[in-house]
Amino acid sequence: MTSEGALLWTPSPERVARSNIAAFQAWLMRERGVQVADYHALWRWSVDDIEAFWAAIWDYFAIDSPTPPTRVLGRCDMPGAEWFAGASVNYGAHILRNATPDRPALLAQTEGEALRPVAWADFAAAVRRFAEGLRRVGVAPGDRVASVLPNVPEAAIALTACATVGAVWTSCAPEFGVAGIVDRFAQLAPKVLLVSDGYPFGGKWFDRRSEGAELVRLLPSVKTVVHLSRRAGIEIDGAIAWPAFLADDPGASAFVCEAAPFDHPLWVLFSSGTTGIPKAIVHSHGGVTLELSKTMAFHLDLHPGERMFFYATTGWVVWNIVVSALLVGATPLLYDGHPAFPEPDALWRLAETSAATVFGVSPTYVQQMIDAGVRPRDRRNLSRLECIFLSGSPATPESMAWCYDAVKEDVWVASQSGGTDVASGFVGASPTLPVYAGEIQCPMLGVDVVAFDDAGRETVGELGELVVRQPMPSMPLRFWNDPDDRRYRESYFEAFPGVWRHGDFLKINSRGGCYIYGRSDATLNRYGVRIGAAEIYRIVDGDPAVADSLIVSLDLPGGGFFMPLFVALRDGVSEEFAEIDTRLRTQLRQGASPRHVPDRIVRVSAIPFTLTGKKMEVPVKRILMGANPVDVANRDAMRDPAALDAIVAVAASLRAELGLAT
Repeated sequence: MTSEGALLWTPSPERVARSNIAAFQAWLMRERGVQVADYHALWRWSVDDIEAFWAAIWDYFAIDSPTPPTRVLGRCDMPGAEWFAGASVNYGAHILRNATPDRPALLAQTEGEALRPVAWADFAAAVRRFAEGLRRVGVAPGDRVASVLPNVPEAAIALTACATVGAVWTSCAPEFGVAGIVDRFAQLAPKVLLVSDGYPFGGKWFDRRSEGAELVRLLPSVKTVVHLSRRAGIEIDGAIAWPAFLADDPGASAFVCEAAPFDHPLWVLFSSGTTGIPKAIVHSHGGVTLELSKTMAFHLDLHPGERMFFYATTGWVVWNIVVSALLVGATPLLYDGHPAFPEPDALWRLAETSAATVFGVSPTYVQQMIDAGVRPRDRRNLSRLECIFLSGSPATPESMAWCYDAVKEDVWVASQSGGTDVASGFVGASPTLPVYAGEIQCPMLGVDVVAFDDAGRETVGELGELVVRQPMPSMPLRFWNDPDDRRYRESYFEAFPGVWRHGDFLKINSRGGCYIYGRSDATLNRYGVRIGAAEIYRIVDGDPAVADSLIVSLDLPGGGFFMPLFVALRDGVSEEFAEIDTRLRTQLRQGASPRHVPDRIVRVSAIPFTLTGKKMEVPVKRILMGANPVDVANRDAMRDPAALDAIVAVAASLRAELGLAT
């Protein structure tokens, strides 16, 4: 076992000198007279003088705005901070300005097919054509365009085009169930829907034609359907085929990007749906352009022409982040398929053939490589690989050590934690700092992130709540359909008014290293992707045999997860429980996704609720992790105290089975 905090890697002086952070430090000294000795001093300046920092980011990345901002930060309240008032920033324009014949815009691979480049000329022309198609069917700034496309170039083209015309993009992955997609898209009343006929995964073709037709039926706001045919074609009355939609190209000189105010909505991302239907999180053109330019350049050290990959689907914020590598002139690498087909190291083969500079996966994927005995360095030429980017769940010491032992000795393992909420990170990596096992290197620039104890005091070296004390440009503008920002405030600002509470457990040590210890709320972490309990409850509790249910996810040693589902059956149910078990698994897989299927379904007599009607996920999780029930649940505040006893009765046996100490 690798010891937490063990030194794994130290950057060479040459690596530090060629980093974007070193270039930024030199620029600050030359242009601003700001001298900082190292990363930690740079971070301290970035949060002590937050307006000066973001003004420097604006100038350093030469942000384009037809109208200059009147000031950097007007109101600095959270929520409600006012950034760069008077400015107009278009995310799509900032992507297109990097067009060059010297390198491809994108690299893409579909499972079972060869890697293919998308030239900048072809990418930019497709963006213009798609944008003109949107204008032709009446899409105006602020209208919503919803996509259920897989991770293919057409999805990146459509996102960029939507941005150029001021339309609001939103996306679900095609493996989502229809109900889950409708829960999300119906909130936004999209005007245009993009669908495909299916996707490959693990050597099989998954036909999604009937699901596409059902979405059209259930989303009456949709006026235009654009379909991408990959194999089987698609049959939706009135739908426009992708090539036909891209019929008109006005040419680069005549094409106009909308002058979007800094806070104009760019895209809507969705929360995991823990406490109801997923929250529709609205991000801005200006906030995303600034934040992700900073992240790509300084926390992933991407330079123009370098290549970035992360294994993600179009329903996860990481996909948006990968596409945003285009902001700094880097080349995103898109992959559509199974990560371990037709061989366990399929993604490492992709890293080799694509000459990837940054290779991103979840720590769970790394654990799967460990379990399979995969050693990429023995089979693959990874000489171009400079960074292994780990995100999606806490990176264990073992997963980070494996990267150095089995992949490459001289590689920067960049672990990061942030989320859909800000389309970026709170704590992350710097190429100028050493890497320690299990440790995220640093707070990210411009992010005033600390750990709070229960009394709202900053704590160092101890576990606390991850909070952000000053606004970030990419914090949500709002939630869609959230009058008076009620849900928004409840989600982040209820525990510590005026301070963002994210819901993660965080420890920051004396040298500034950060450790994430999982969620402090009831959000589920499944194979590196957070999913919501409410999505599972809507399916499980709809079964005629089920009276109630409760689900939690446990973080196991070695980076694994265990997600048990507890169900209480209705009175008079005579059906064998094994049959109910099988049916629930099928319903979850088809109605949501394979990630929503629990590891174990446990029958209990009743589900514990508080007196106010809330399911007691957090107490149940803590009991399963070994906490004393008396310490985590107030029986006087429970609707039926005996209901918790049923959980306690099975907790010991589950812990023993999982190898957890009692």
